Amino acid sequence: MTPTTDPTARVRFTGTRDYIATDDLMMAVNAAITLSRPLLIKGEPGTGKTQLAEEIARALDRPMFEWHIKSTSKAQQGLYEYDAVSRLRDSQLGDAKVRDIGNYIVRGKLWEAFESEQQPVLLIDEIDKADIEFPNDLLRELDRMEFFVYETRELIKARHRPIIVITSNNEKELPDAFLRRCFFHYIRFPDVETMTRIVDVHYPGLKRELLAEALNAFFKVRDMPGLKKKPSTSELLDWIKLLLAEDIPPEALRTDDPKKSIPPLHGALLKNEQDVHLFEQLVFLHRRAGR
Repeated sequence: MTPTTDPTARVRFTGTRDYIATDDLMMAVNAAITLSRPLLIKGEPGTGKTQLAEEIARALDRPMFEWHIKSTSKAQQGLYEYDAVSRLRDSQLGDAKVRDIGNYIVRGKLWEAFESEQQPVLLIDEIDKADIEFPNDLLRELDRMEFFVYETRELIKARHRPIIVITSNNEKELPDAFLRRCFFHYIRFPDVETMTRIVDVHYPGLKRELLAEALNAFFKVRDMPGLKKKPSTSELLDWIKLLLAEDIPPEALRTDDPKKSIPPLHGALLKNEQDVHLFEQLVFLHRRAGR
């Protein structure tokens, strides 16, 4: 029997109190659920790709399973692994449990999601970190919602088709065959209005003047030509936390004076020496031009 999406899965995702979702992102989530296809999310690091899966699970009251991909990850690990080493050790010790090979089958995240009593949310995080063949190796399982355990001769079928969220940082191109099976959405970096709403969630009592100056300085940093790593949303939130802790006044953040191009506590925003040096050069050039 082919697994179907739970009727309650038709509840529409509209974001949560702690996660500001744009209209097009909410539409993408709901489209993927309706089509019963994995939702492939791309975007800059720090745009909330991983958190999206957590918020979908929270908003729809679903259990969540997380599979964080590494460069050494193999598709088989998401299904199961056979622990032959432990079985050999136990056989040498005369342990009776070696007679049942099932004792040495370690379930992966897909297996756990497939056996969930309630339709779950399954996060496959940063799929582009793995080998190029990794996505293709999951095609059959994601299509049919089943796989075979050869050691125990079991066919594992999903009780409910999971809501699958797959994230990518664009480190590698994903295979066309894999892309055809996904609903794709690119999370654009938040504009000033959306970022204001995001900051309000985390710092609801923040004074408007400080917020305006902080956002103005933040976006000027991001717009700096030649920047190696642009600061993300999470880094902005860290920076604002420091500004509040150090009681930095709004006027200290104003960038009208070119000689003050580097914002205070910039270590929360700039994460490598090349970018800091770039700003220092900018200040130096403006000082020379102002003589």
